[in-house]
Amino acid sequence: MLSEVILKSLAINNFKNIAEARLEFSPKINCFLGDNGMGKSNLLDAIHYLSFCKSFTGLPDSALMLRGADFVTLRGIYRRRGSDEELTFGLMPGKKKSFKRKGKEYERLSTHIGAFPLVLIAPGDQELVAGAPEERRRFMDVVISQTDPQYLDHLIRYGHALQSRNKLLRDHAVDPGLYSAIELTLARSADYLTAARLRWVEQLTGIFTSIYPRIAASGEIPSLKLSSRMAATGRDLLSFFDETRRHDEIMGYTTIGPHRDDLDLQLCDMPVRRAASQGQCKTYTIALRLAQYEFLRRAVDMKPLLLLDDIFDKLDASRVERLIDMVSDDTFGQIFITDTNRDHLDTIMERNSSDHRSWTVSSGAFSPR
Repeated sequence: MLSEVILKSLAINNFKNIAEARLEFSPKINCFLGDNGMGKSNLLDAIHYLSFCKSFTGLPDSALMLRGADFVTLRGIYRRRGSDEELTFGLMPGKKKSFKRKGKEYERLSTHIGAFPLVLIAPGDQELVAGAPEERRRFMDVVISQTDPQYLDHLIRYGHALQSRNKLLRDHAVDPGLYSAIELTLARSADYLTAARLRWVEQLTGIFTSIYPRIAASGEIPSLKLSSRMAATGRDLLSFFDETRRHDEIMGYTTIGPHRDDLDLQLCDMPVRRAASQGQCKTYTIALRLAQYEFLRRAVDMKPLLLLDDIFDKLDASRVERLIDMVSDDTFGQIFITDTNRDHLDTIMERNSSDHRSWTVSSGAFSPR
């Protein structure tokens, strides 16, 4: 039987607008009903933080603390591969944050990524379609890093070397020897990142193109492709540097490499961002995230946590119906769902025979329904 990660309980103190909460969760479906701005998404962000050591909103740690508070803490008790584990996060102003697993402080937070896999579907996912290329690169990097620690190591190494090369370019350094070691590091990591991204896009495409029709109307044909100069030409980065160094010096930054890659998202052979309706864009991003879930499930042999934050908005009734059917089956492990519409949540709980729990959320407080 496939293993799954389950968040059994969560204790929160002074996280965003949640002054204090102690929640015991269902191992299957957990629903949170409330108006916008009441704290539903903040709860999901707390769960996200314990998996990724950061907020999904991009806020710095210092901005996560409730206004007027002098500390913030999170404590999650998980069931993972048959054993209970505790994750804790703590922060006080002016001090280094503490992040512990089973009571032991991490030496490198990057080693935690992927241990408690999680997929979040949120309104901000629209940026995957409409946003800049860095949004889609971040999507690739987050997913691959959860299944490949070497990828994350190369990504960090590449980022540091890229900063060093860009500084040389801005300083107008002319000594080739200053560039040599940095560019060699960039090239080695770029080879790994490009190969890993190509493999991932191929695997994800097969999953994505089977999931999309389960939500969308018939006749809509989606596709994904990695947009990469290295992948398209089969050349290594060093050979490009020989050609682009003078141009890079003029620009003051490195103009080619994995940091310039993109995902080409299309629907019926047209770019999604230009040709799709709001509902189609929403369907596309939800299908991408559900494909991410299935990819992780296969790669780590464990069902990740699935967080669904206000996902039914801008979908027509038929797409909502099909999506509810999908999340109600046994494909998924533990699910956390937020919505402002009671009917959606009640329908999901009615269709699921497994254990489920629900709360009403108001001003950072959680009341069982």
